[in-house]
Amino acid sequence: MEHLHIALWGVLPYLSLVVLVAGTLWRYRYDRFGFTTRSSQLHEARLLRIGGPLFHYALLFVVGGHVMGLLVPEWVTERLRVSEAQYHGVALTMGGVAGVAAVCGLGILLYRRLRVPAVRRATSRGDRLMYPLLVLVLLAGLTATASSVANPYDYRLGVAVWFRSLFTLDPDVSAMAHAPLVYRCHALLALALFALWPFGRLVHAFAAPLGYAARPYVVYRSRGRAAGVRNSGGLRGGAAARRG
Repeated sequence: MEHLHIALWGVLPYLSLVVLVAGTLWRYRYDRFGFTTRSSQLHEARLLRIGGPLFHYALLFVVGGHVMGLLVPEWVTERLRVSEAQYHGVALTMGGVAGVAAVCGLGILLYRRLRVPAVRRATSRGDRLMYPLLVLVLLAGLTATASSVANPYDYRLGVAVWFRSLFTLDPDVSAMAHAPLVYRCHALLALALFALWPFGRLVHAFAAPLGYAARPYVVYRSRGRAAGVRNSGGLRGGAAARRG
């Protein structure tokens, strides 16, 4: 069993990271024009306008919650005089709401993808694996959040310790091996999702147009209006010449 824990929590995370990085570079090298969302808005827009923003904005809150929970040690919140009860209440409320919203948004997008034939035909093989896996990751995360109500588990003393130890190349395998089953399932599903990330639609997250926020404004002028101004000016000039 010890060897299994070492393989799962000491080796597998690095293999997943290697596949993520190498796969992304390969995808960009050989499928640069496919490094997008492969938008299907032309086929259907009504459900996309609802499910798209709901899923993406909720997912931002989910990711932000994971960053705060996994990367910020417990002593930081203690220094800020945030009690464990306060932290747990905020994490439970915000994480639960964001998780439910992300699942609902993803459900709308999946319903749209199955309901609209043109969108269904545009689904790649990688996406057919990615969507069920993404659903399982979100549901496992919601289950872990809900389970903390009846069975309090401070993941900042277990899962978070293991996660931060990966960056020091000295994985704390025991910290993750003793975590509740639902947290271990959530972590394994997330590692599988990261390994599959470059080969499906999720790769567009690396091509987000962040530069748009800092680029200068683009000023548009109407060609017809400009032509009308020139013509009116020319007519006034001609009239003045005739009067002269």
